[in-house]
Amino acid sequence: MTEGTMPAPHETPTLPPTLSPARVTAVLRILVLSTFVVLLNETIMVNAIPRLMRDFEVTAAAAGWLSTAFMLTMAVVIPVTGWFLQRVTTRTAFGLAMALFLAGTALAAAAPAFPVLLAARVIQASGTAVMMPLLMTTLMTLVPPQDRGRVMGNITLVISVAPALGPAVSGVLLQLGSWRLLFLAVLPIAGAMAIFGRRNLVNIGDPQAAPIDWMSVPLAAAGFGALVYGLSGLGAENAAQAPVPPEATTLAGAVLVGLFVWRQLALQRSSTPLLDLRTLTFRHFSVALGLMCLSFMALMGAFIVLPLYLQEVCGLTSLQTGLLLIPGGLTMGLLGPQVGKLYDRLGAPRLVVPGAVLTALCLALFALTGEETSPWLVLALHVALSAGMAFVFTPVFTSGLSVLPPHLYPHGSAILGSLQQVAAAAGTALVISVMSGHAATAAAEGADTTGALATGIRWGFGISAVLGALAVLVALLIRTPPAPQQPAASEAQDEDGTTADKTAHTPT
Repeated sequence: MTEGTMPAPHETPTLPPTLSPARVTAVLRILVLSTFVVLLNETIMVNAIPRLMRDFEVTAAAAGWLSTAFMLTMAVVIPVTGWFLQRVTTRTAFGLAMALFLAGTALAAAAPAFPVLLAARVIQASGTAVMMPLLMTTLMTLVPPQDRGRVMGNITLVISVAPALGPAVSGVLLQLGSWRLLFLAVLPIAGAMAIFGRRNLVNIGDPQAAPIDWMSVPLAAAGFGALVYGLSGLGAENAAQAPVPPEATTLAGAVLVGLFVWRQLALQRSSTPLLDLRTLTFRHFSVALGLMCLSFMALMGAFIVLPLYLQEVCGLTSLQTGLLLIPGGLTMGLLGPQVGKLYDRLGAPRLVVPGAVLTALCLALFALTGEETSPWLVLALHVALSAGMAFVFTPVFTSGLSVLPPHLYPHGSAILGSLQQVAAAAGTALVISVMSGHAATAAAEGADTTGALATGIRWGFGISAVLGALAVLVALLIRTPPAPQQPAASEAQDEDGTTADKTAHTPT
Protein backbone atom coordinates (compact mmCIF):
# COMPACT_ATOMS: atom_id res chain seq x y z
CA MET A 1 0.00 0.00 0.00
CA THR A 2 1.48 3.35 -1.00
CA GLU A 3 1.35 6.64 0.81
CA GLY A 4 -1.90 8.49 0.55
CA THR A 5 -3.95 5.59 -0.89
CA MET A 6 -5.25 4.25 2.40
CA PRO A 7 -9.00 4.05 2.87
CA ALA A 8 -10.32 6.21 5.68
CA PRO A 9 -12.14 4.09 8.29
CA HIS A 10 -13.25 7.18 10.20
CA GLU A 11 -14.62 10.50 9.10
CA THR A 12 -12.41 13.56 9.13
CA PRO A 13 -12.81 15.49 12.38
CA THR A 14 -15.14 18.44 11.99
CA LEU A 15 -15.00 21.83 13.63
CA PRO A 16 -17.85 23.79 15.14
CA PRO A 17 -19.13 26.19 12.44
CA THR A 18 -18.84 29.12 14.87
CA LEU A 19 -15.19 28.41 15.76
CA SER A 20 -13.38 31.63 14.84
CA PRO A 21 -9.60 31.99 14.43
CA ALA A 22 -9.49 33.79 17.80
CA ARG A 23 -11.30 30.85 19.40
CA VAL A 24 -8.86 28.41 17.78
CA THR A 25 -6.01 30.37 19.33
CA ALA A 26 -7.72 30.24 22.73
CA VAL A 27 -8.22 26.45 22.49
CA LEU A 28 -4.57 25.84 21.63
CA ARG A 29 -3.36 28.16 24.39
CA ILE A 30 -5.42 26.35 27.01
CA LEU A 31 -4.06 22.98 25.91
CA VAL A 32 -0.47 24.23 25.61
CA LEU A 33 -0.41 25.85 29.06
CA SER A 34 -1.97 22.77 30.67
CA THR A 35 0.50 20.52 28.87
CA PHE A 36 3.34 22.71 30.13
CA VAL A 37 2.22 22.22 33.73
CA VAL A 38 1.95 18.43 33.47
CA LEU A 39 5.14 17.99 31.41
CA LEU A 40 7.17 19.97 33.92
CA ASN A 41 6.76 17.02 36.28
CA GLU A 42 8.33 14.55 33.87
CA THR A 43 11.84 15.71 34.79
CA ILE A 44 11.23 17.60 38.02
CA MET A 45 12.45 14.65 40.10
CA VAL A 46 15.85 14.45 38.38
CA ASN A 47 17.53 17.01 40.61
CA ALA A 48 15.98 15.49 43.73
CA ILE A 49 17.48 12.01 43.24
CA PRO A 50 20.44 12.49 45.61
CA ARG A 51 18.16 13.77 48.41
CA LEU A 52 15.59 11.03 47.83
CA MET A 53 18.36 8.44 48.01
CA ARG A 54 19.22 9.71 51.48
CA ASP A 55 15.68 10.31 52.75
CA PHE A 56 14.26 6.96 51.62
CA GLU A 57 17.55 5.00 51.81
CA VAL A 58 17.30 3.73 48.23
CA THR A 59 19.92 3.28 45.51
CA ALA A 60 20.42 5.58 42.52
CA ALA A 61 18.89 2.93 40.27
CA ALA A 62 15.78 2.73 42.45
CA ALA A 63 15.41 6.51 42.71
CA GLY A 64 15.82 6.77 38.94
CA TRP A 65 12.60 4.80 38.57
CA LEU A 66 10.68 7.91 39.69
CA SER A 67 11.49 9.29 36.24
CA THR A 68 11.55 5.97 34.40
CA ALA A 69 8.15 4.89 35.78
CA PHE A 70 6.67 8.24 34.75
CA MET A 71 7.83 7.80 31.16
CA LEU A 72 6.97 4.11 31.05
CA THR A 73 3.42 4.76 32.31
CA MET A 74 2.95 7.32 29.55
CA ALA A 75 4.16 4.74 27.03
CA VAL A 76 1.62 2.21 28.31
CA VAL A 77 -1.33 4.64 28.51
CA ILE A 78 -0.75 6.64 25.32
CA PRO A 79 -1.59 3.72 22.96
CA VAL A 80 -5.11 3.72 24.38
CA THR A 81 -5.52 7.44 23.67
CA GLY A 82 -5.77 6.84 19.92
CA TRP A 83 -9.05 5.02 20.63
CA PHE A 84 -10.01 7.18 23.62
CA LEU A 85 -9.78 10.56 21.86
CA GLN A 86 -12.11 9.36 19.11
CA ARG A 87 -14.69 8.18 21.63
CA VAL A 88 -15.00 11.16 24.01
CA THR A 89 -15.30 14.91 23.66
CA THR A 90 -12.35 17.26 23.96
CA ARG A 91 -13.60 18.65 27.27
CA THR A 92 -14.07 15.16 28.71
CA ALA A 93 -10.55 14.10 27.74
CA PHE A 94 -9.11 17.30 29.21
CA GLY A 95 -11.07 16.92 32.45
CA LEU A 96 -9.95 13.32 32.97
CA ALA A 97 -6.32 14.16 32.24
CA MET A 98 -6.20 17.01 34.73
CA ALA A 99 -8.12 15.05 37.38
CA LEU A 100 -5.61 12.20 37.24
CA PHE A 101 -2.68 14.59 37.32
CA LEU A 102 -4.06 16.47 40.32
CA ALA A 103 -4.75 13.24 42.23
CA GLY A 104 -1.23 11.98 41.60
CA THR A 105 0.33 15.29 42.59
CA ALA A 106 -1.61 15.45 45.87
CA LEU A 107 -0.66 11.86 46.72
CA ALA A 108 3.00 12.52 45.94
CA ALA A 109 3.08 15.58 48.19
CA ALA A 110 1.82 13.47 51.12
CA ALA A 111 3.73 10.24 50.30
CA PRO A 112 5.03 8.66 53.54
CA ALA A 113 7.21 6.04 51.81
CA PHE A 114 9.04 5.49 48.53
CA PRO A 115 6.51 2.96 47.09
CA VAL A 116 3.69 5.47 47.62
CA LEU A 117 5.70 8.18 45.88
CA LEU A 118 6.35 5.82 42.98
CA ALA A 119 2.62 5.01 42.72
CA ALA A 120 1.80 8.73 42.77
CA ARG A 121 4.17 9.30 39.85
CA VAL A 122 2.33 6.59 37.90
CA ILE A 123 -1.01 8.34 38.50
CA GLN A 124 0.49 11.68 37.46
CA ALA A 125 1.83 10.14 34.27
CA SER A 126 -1.57 8.67 33.42
CA GLY A 127 -3.00 12.18 33.19
CA THR A 128 0.00 13.52 31.29
CA ALA A 129 -0.35 10.69 28.78
CA VAL A 130 -3.76 11.99 27.68
CA MET A 131 -2.67 15.63 27.36
CA MET A 132 0.09 15.14 24.80
CA PRO A 133 -1.95 13.32 22.09
CA LEU A 134 -4.91 15.61 22.78
CA LEU A 135 -2.76 18.66 22.05
CA MET A 136 -1.12 17.20 18.93
CA THR A 137 -4.38 15.88 17.47
CA THR A 138 -6.15 19.20 18.04
CA LEU A 139 -3.28 21.12 16.45
CA MET A 140 -3.21 18.91 13.34
CA THR A 141 -6.99 19.28 13.00
CA LEU A 142 -7.13 23.05 13.38
CA VAL A 143 -3.97 24.30 11.64
CA PRO A 144 -3.48 24.15 7.83
CA PRO A 145 -0.29 22.48 6.50
CA GLN A 146 1.40 25.69 5.36
CA ASP A 147 1.33 27.11 8.90
CA ARG A 148 2.10 24.01 10.94
CA GLY A 149 5.83 24.67 11.17
CA ARG A 150 5.30 28.10 12.70
CA VAL A 151 2.57 26.94 15.08
CA MET A 152 4.49 23.80 16.04
CA GLY A 153 7.51 25.99 16.76
CA ASN A 154 5.47 28.18 19.09
CA ILE A 155 4.16 25.09 20.86
CA THR A 156 7.72 23.77 21.12
CA LEU A 157 8.57 26.96 23.00
CA VAL A 158 6.38 25.69 25.83
CA ILE A 159 6.59 21.91 25.51
CA SER A 160 10.38 21.74 25.23
CA VAL A 161 11.00 24.27 27.98
CA ALA A 162 8.84 22.34 30.47
CA PRO A 163 10.93 19.14 30.75
CA ALA A 164 14.13 21.12 30.23
CA LEU A 165 13.32 23.46 33.13
CA GLY A 166 12.19 20.62 35.39
CA PRO A 167 15.65 20.11 36.94
CA ALA A 168 16.11 23.87 37.29
CA VAL A 169 12.79 24.39 39.03
CA SER A 170 13.46 21.46 41.34
CA GLY A 171 16.89 22.86 42.19
CA VAL A 172 15.39 26.15 43.35
CA LEU A 173 12.57 24.50 45.31
CA LEU A 174 14.91 22.00 46.96
CA GLN A 175 17.03 24.89 48.15
CA LEU A 176 13.96 26.37 49.83
CA GLY A 177 12.83 23.24 51.64
CA SER A 178 11.69 19.65 51.40
CA TRP A 179 11.30 17.69 48.16
CA ARG A 180 7.54 17.80 48.87
CA LEU A 181 7.62 21.40 47.64
CA LEU A 182 8.11 19.98 44.14
CA PHE A 183 4.49 18.87 44.26
CA LEU A 184 2.97 21.42 46.61
CA ALA A 185 4.10 24.25 44.30
CA VAL A 186 2.57 22.62 41.22
CA LEU A 187 -0.74 21.62 42.82
CA PRO A 188 -2.48 25.05 42.92
CA ILE A 189 -1.23 25.96 39.42
CA ALA A 190 -2.54 22.72 37.95
CA GLY A 191 -5.84 23.16 39.81
CA ALA A 192 -6.31 26.66 38.41
CA MET A 193 -5.54 25.46 34.86
CA ALA A 194 -8.05 22.60 35.24
CA ILE A 195 -10.84 24.97 36.31
CA PHE A 196 -10.01 27.57 33.65
CA GLY A 197 -9.75 24.92 30.93
CA ARG A 198 -13.05 23.25 31.74
CA ARG A 199 -14.82 26.61 31.64
CA ASN A 200 -13.33 27.85 28.36
CA LEU A 201 -12.45 24.78 26.28
CA VAL A 202 -14.72 23.85 23.36
CA ASN A 203 -15.20 20.43 21.80
CA ILE A 204 -13.39 19.70 18.55
CA GLY A 205 -15.08 17.05 16.40
CA ASP A 206 -17.79 14.56 17.27
CA PRO A 207 -17.20 11.45 19.43
CA GLN A 208 -17.41 8.18 17.51
CA ALA A 209 -18.42 4.86 19.03
CA ALA A 210 -15.49 2.50 18.50
CA PRO A 211 -14.82 -0.89 20.10
CA ILE A 212 -11.60 -1.51 21.99
CA ASP A 213 -9.58 -4.70 21.92
CA TRP A 214 -8.89 -5.36 25.56
CA MET A 215 -6.33 -8.05 24.75
CA SER A 216 -4.11 -5.36 23.24
CA VAL A 217 -4.00 -3.32 26.45
CA PRO A 218 -2.25 -5.92 28.68
CA LEU A 219 0.00 -6.90 25.77
CA ALA A 220 1.20 -3.31 25.48
CA ALA A 221 1.59 -2.88 29.24
CA ALA A 222 3.41 -6.16 29.83
CA GLY A 223 5.55 -5.84 26.71
CA PHE A 224 6.79 -2.32 27.25
CA GLY A 225 7.10 -2.86 31.01
CA ALA A 226 9.23 -5.99 30.68
CA LEU A 227 11.35 -4.39 27.98
CA VAL A 228 12.28 -1.35 30.05
CA TYR A 229 12.63 -3.35 33.27
CA GLY A 230 15.02 -5.71 31.54
CA LEU A 231 17.06 -2.85 30.12
CA SER A 232 17.34 -1.34 33.58
CA GLY A 233 19.05 -4.51 34.79
CA LEU A 234 21.60 -4.75 32.00
CA GLY A 235 25.01 -3.73 33.31
CA ALA A 236 23.76 -3.30 36.88
CA GLU A 237 26.02 -4.25 39.76
CA ASN A 238 23.81 -7.11 40.99
CA ALA A 239 22.65 -8.35 37.57
CA ALA A 240 24.19 -11.79 38.16
CA GLN A 241 22.16 -12.23 41.39
CA ALA A 242 18.80 -11.26 39.82
CA PRO A 243 16.12 -14.02 40.09
CA VAL A 244 15.46 -13.65 36.38
CA PRO A 245 18.40 -12.60 34.17
CA PRO A 246 17.81 -9.11 32.73
CA GLU A 247 18.60 -10.48 29.28
CA ALA A 248 15.65 -12.88 29.57
CA THR A 249 13.33 -10.11 30.79
CA THR A 250 14.37 -7.87 27.90
CA LEU A 251 13.80 -10.67 25.41
CA ALA A 252 10.37 -11.46 26.91
CA GLY A 253 9.41 -7.79 26.63
CA ALA A 254 10.50 -7.68 22.99
CA VAL A 255 8.44 -10.80 22.25
CA LEU A 256 5.34 -9.34 23.92
CA VAL A 257 5.73 -6.08 22.00
CA GLY A 258 5.99 -8.19 18.85
CA LEU A 259 2.74 -9.95 19.77
CA PHE A 260 1.11 -6.56 20.34
CA VAL A 261 2.17 -5.45 16.86
CA TRP A 262 0.91 -8.73 15.34
CA ARG A 263 -2.41 -8.27 17.12
CA GLN A 264 -2.81 -4.75 15.72
CA LEU A 265 -2.02 -5.92 12.19
CA ALA A 266 -4.61 -8.70 12.51
CA LEU A 267 -7.27 -6.29 13.81
CA GLN A 268 -6.68 -3.91 10.92
CA ARG A 269 -8.10 -6.52 8.54
CA SER A 270 -11.27 -7.29 10.47
CA SER A 271 -11.91 -4.78 13.25
CA THR A 272 -10.62 -1.60 14.88
CA PRO A 273 -7.05 -1.84 16.25
CA LEU A 274 -5.99 -0.17 19.46
CA LEU A 275 -3.26 1.52 17.41
CA ASP A 276 -3.68 1.78 13.64
CA LEU A 277 -0.23 0.78 12.40
CA ARG A 278 -1.09 1.75 8.84
CA THR A 279 0.45 5.07 9.84
CA LEU A 280 3.80 3.29 9.46
CA THR A 281 3.18 2.76 5.73
CA PHE A 282 3.90 6.47 5.33
CA ARG A 283 7.67 6.64 4.84
CA HIS A 284 8.06 10.21 6.14
CA PHE A 285 6.27 9.29 9.35
CA SER A 286 8.33 6.10 9.87
CA VAL A 287 11.68 7.85 9.37
CA ALA A 288 10.68 10.69 11.68
CA LEU A 289 9.62 8.09 14.26
CA GLY A 290 12.99 6.33 14.09
CA LEU A 291 14.93 9.58 14.48
CA MET A 292 12.76 10.67 17.38
CA CYS A 293 13.28 7.36 19.23
CA LEU A 294 17.07 7.44 18.90
CA SER A 295 17.24 11.11 19.89
CA PHE A 296 15.11 10.64 22.99
CA MET A 297 17.08 7.59 24.08
CA ALA A 298 20.29 9.59 23.86
CA LEU A 299 19.03 12.79 25.41
CA MET A 300 17.00 11.46 28.33
CA GLY A 301 19.85 9.14 29.26
CA ALA A 302 22.23 12.09 29.32
CA PHE A 303 19.82 14.35 31.20
CA ILE A 304 19.30 11.79 33.96
CA VAL A 305 23.03 11.58 34.79
CA LEU A 306 23.90 15.26 34.29
CA PRO A 307 22.53 16.43 37.69
CA LEU A 308 24.29 13.50 39.36
CA TYR A 309 27.54 14.57 37.71
CA LEU A 310 27.16 18.22 38.70
CA GLN A 311 26.27 17.50 42.33
CA GLU A 312 28.17 14.34 43.21
CA VAL A 313 31.30 14.84 41.08
CA CYS A 314 31.59 18.63 40.62
CA GLY A 315 30.27 19.36 44.12
CA LEU A 316 27.56 21.86 43.13
CA THR A 317 24.48 22.37 45.27
CA SER A 318 21.00 21.58 43.99
CA LEU A 319 20.35 25.31 43.52
CA GLN A 320 23.58 25.82 41.56
CA THR A 321 22.73 22.80 39.42
CA GLY A 322 19.28 24.15 38.68
CA LEU A 323 20.58 27.58 37.75
CA LEU A 324 23.25 26.09 35.50
CA LEU A 325 20.63 24.13 33.54
CA ILE A 326 18.26 27.08 33.00
CA PRO A 327 20.10 28.65 30.02
CA GLY A 328 19.91 25.42 28.05
CA GLY A 329 16.18 25.07 28.60
CA LEU A 330 15.58 28.68 27.61
CA THR A 331 17.75 28.25 24.51
CA MET A 332 15.73 25.29 23.30
CA GLY A 333 12.44 27.02 23.97
CA LEU A 334 13.36 30.36 22.41
CA LEU A 335 14.74 28.69 19.29
CA GLY A 336 11.52 26.68 18.81
CA PRO A 337 9.47 29.41 17.10
CA GLN A 338 12.40 30.46 14.91
CA VAL A 339 13.05 26.88 13.84
CA GLY A 340 9.35 26.51 13.06
CA LYS A 341 9.48 29.53 10.74
CA LEU A 342 12.64 28.19 9.08
CA TYR A 343 10.93 24.84 8.55
CA ASP A 344 8.13 26.51 6.59
CA ARG A 345 10.79 28.16 4.36
CA LEU A 346 13.66 25.65 4.16
CA GLY A 347 12.10 22.27 4.87
CA ALA A 348 13.29 19.54 7.25
CA PRO A 349 16.71 18.23 6.02
CA ARG A 350 18.56 21.57 6.21
CA LEU A 351 17.57 21.86 9.86
CA VAL A 352 17.52 18.29 11.13
CA VAL A 353 20.92 17.10 9.86
CA PRO A 354 22.98 19.98 11.37
CA GLY A 355 20.95 19.74 14.57
CA ALA A 356 21.59 15.99 14.90
CA VAL A 357 25.32 16.45 14.23
CA LEU A 358 25.57 19.18 16.87
CA THR A 359 23.67 17.02 19.38
CA ALA A 360 25.92 13.99 18.82
CA LEU A 361 29.07 16.13 19.08
CA CYS A 362 27.99 17.65 22.39
CA LEU A 363 27.17 14.23 23.84
CA ALA A 364 30.61 12.97 22.79
CA LEU A 365 32.27 15.93 24.53
CA PHE A 366 30.23 15.26 27.68
CA ALA A 367 31.77 11.76 27.68
CA LEU A 368 35.21 13.40 28.11
CA THR A 369 34.28 15.35 31.24
CA GLY A 370 35.76 14.51 34.62
CA GLU A 371 36.31 15.74 38.17
CA GLU A 372 38.36 18.75 37.03
CA THR A 373 36.01 19.92 34.27
CA SER A 374 34.88 23.52 34.68
CA PRO A 375 31.13 24.01 35.29
CA TRP A 376 31.28 26.83 32.73
CA LEU A 377 32.30 24.32 30.07
CA VAL A 378 29.38 22.11 31.13
CA LEU A 379 27.08 25.13 30.81
CA ALA A 380 28.34 25.85 27.27
CA LEU A 381 27.93 22.21 26.23
CA HIS A 382 24.41 22.08 27.64
CA VAL A 383 23.37 25.24 25.77
CA ALA A 384 24.84 23.87 22.52
CA LEU A 385 23.11 20.52 23.11
CA SER A 386 19.79 22.29 23.66
CA ALA A 387 20.23 24.25 20.43
CA GLY A 388 20.85 21.02 18.53
CA MET A 389 17.67 19.52 19.96
CA ALA A 390 15.62 22.54 18.88
CA PHE A 391 16.74 22.03 15.28
CA VAL A 392 15.76 18.37 15.42
CA PHE A 393 12.47 18.05 17.28
CA THR A 394 10.28 20.76 15.72
CA PRO A 395 10.91 19.63 12.09
CA VAL A 396 10.64 15.95 13.05
CA PHE A 397 7.26 16.30 14.76
CA THR A 398 5.88 18.57 12.03
CA SER A 399 7.07 16.59 9.01
CA GLY A 400 6.15 13.24 10.53
CA LEU A 401 2.52 14.03 11.33
CA SER A 402 1.88 16.21 8.28
CA VAL A 403 1.86 13.28 5.85
CA LEU A 404 -0.96 11.46 7.65
CA PRO A 405 -4.60 11.80 6.59
CA PRO A 406 -6.83 13.48 9.20
CA HIS A 407 -8.52 10.27 10.34
CA LEU A 408 -5.11 8.94 11.43
CA TYR A 409 -4.06 11.99 13.45
CA PRO A 410 -5.11 10.44 16.80
CA HIS A 411 -3.29 7.19 16.01
CA GLY A 412 -0.20 8.96 14.67
CA SER A 413 -0.05 11.19 17.74
CA ALA A 414 -0.50 8.17 20.01
CA ILE A 415 2.24 6.15 18.29
CA LEU A 416 4.63 9.10 18.29
CA GLY A 417 3.96 9.91 21.94
CA SER A 418 4.07 6.28 23.07
CA LEU A 419 7.36 5.40 21.38
CA GLN A 420 8.83 8.72 22.49
CA GLN A 421 8.27 7.72 26.11
CA VAL A 422 9.42 4.13 25.57
CA ALA A 423 12.61 5.42 23.98
CA ALA A 424 13.17 7.93 26.78
CA ALA A 425 12.53 5.30 29.46
CA ALA A 426 14.78 2.77 27.73
CA GLY A 427 17.53 5.35 27.30
CA THR A 428 17.29 6.37 30.95
CA ALA A 429 17.34 2.77 32.18
CA LEU A 430 20.19 1.82 29.85
CA VAL A 431 22.42 4.76 30.78
CA ILE A 432 21.80 4.38 34.53
CA SER A 433 22.52 0.65 34.45
CA VAL A 434 25.73 1.16 32.46
CA MET A 435 26.79 3.99 34.77
CA SER A 436 26.12 1.90 37.88
CA GLY A 437 27.94 -1.13 36.50
CA HIS A 438 31.10 0.73 35.50
CA ALA A 439 31.13 2.79 38.70
CA ALA A 440 31.04 -0.47 40.69
CA THR A 441 33.86 -1.89 38.59
CA ALA A 442 35.98 1.22 39.11
CA ALA A 443 35.35 1.09 42.88
CA ALA A 444 36.38 -2.57 42.97
CA GLU A 445 39.62 -1.62 41.22
CA GLY A 446 40.47 0.87 43.97
CA ALA A 447 38.97 4.17 42.85
CA ASP A 448 37.48 6.43 45.51
CA THR A 449 33.74 7.10 45.58
CA THR A 450 33.87 10.29 43.52
CA GLY A 451 36.31 8.87 41.00
CA ALA A 452 34.29 5.69 40.57
CA LEU A 453 31.09 7.68 39.98
CA ALA A 454 32.87 9.95 37.50
CA THR A 455 34.01 6.89 35.56
CA GLY A 456 30.50 5.49 35.47
CA ILE A 457 29.04 8.82 34.33
CA ARG A 458 31.56 9.08 31.50
CA TRP A 459 30.43 5.65 30.29
CA GLY A 460 26.81 6.79 30.54
CA PHE A 461 27.51 9.85 28.42
CA GLY A 462 29.43 7.60 26.01
CA ILE A 463 26.36 5.41 25.46
CA SER A 464 24.31 8.54 24.76
CA ALA A 465 26.94 9.70 22.26
CA VAL A 466 26.73 6.39 20.38
CA LEU A 467 22.94 6.71 20.20
CA GLY A 468 23.38 10.30 19.00
CA ALA A 469 25.69 9.12 16.21
CA LEU A 470 23.07 6.60 15.08
CA ALA A 471 20.51 9.43 15.07
CA VAL A 472 22.72 11.35 12.64
CA LEU A 473 22.58 8.44 10.18
CA VAL A 474 18.78 8.37 10.36
CA ALA A 475 18.62 12.16 10.02
CA LEU A 476 20.21 11.82 6.56
CA LEU A 477 17.02 10.03 5.46
CA ILE A 478 14.70 12.87 6.52
CA ARG A 479 12.86 14.58 3.66
CA THR A 480 10.35 17.41 3.60
CA PRO A 481 6.99 15.80 2.77
CA PRO A 482 5.00 17.22 -0.13
CA ALA A 483 2.10 19.45 0.84
CA PRO A 484 -1.05 17.28 0.98
CA GLN A 485 -3.80 18.12 -1.45
CA GLN A 486 -6.77 19.68 0.26
CA PRO A 487 -10.04 17.79 -0.22
CA ALA A 488 -12.52 19.44 -2.53
CA ALA A 489 -15.04 19.67 0.28
CA SER A 490 -12.73 21.45 2.66
CA GLU A 491 -14.67 24.61 2.00
CA ALA A 492 -18.25 23.43 1.80
CA GLN A 493 -21.57 24.38 3.18
CA ASP A 494 -22.66 22.73 6.36
CA GLU A 495 -26.13 21.31 6.69
CA ASP A 496 -27.35 24.60 8.12
CA GLY A 497 -26.01 26.48 5.09
CA THR A 498 -23.04 28.03 6.91
CA THR A 499 -19.75 27.98 5.03
CA ALA A 500 -16.94 26.66 7.22
CA ASP A 501 -13.35 26.24 6.10
CA LYS A 502 -12.22 23.21 8.10
CA THR A 503 -8.50 23.71 7.64
CA ALA A 504 -7.86 27.42 7.44
CA HIS A 505 -8.28 28.35 11.09
CA THR A 506 -4.80 29.58 11.87
CA PRO A 507 -3.89 30.72 15.38
CA THR A 508 -1.82 33.83 15.67
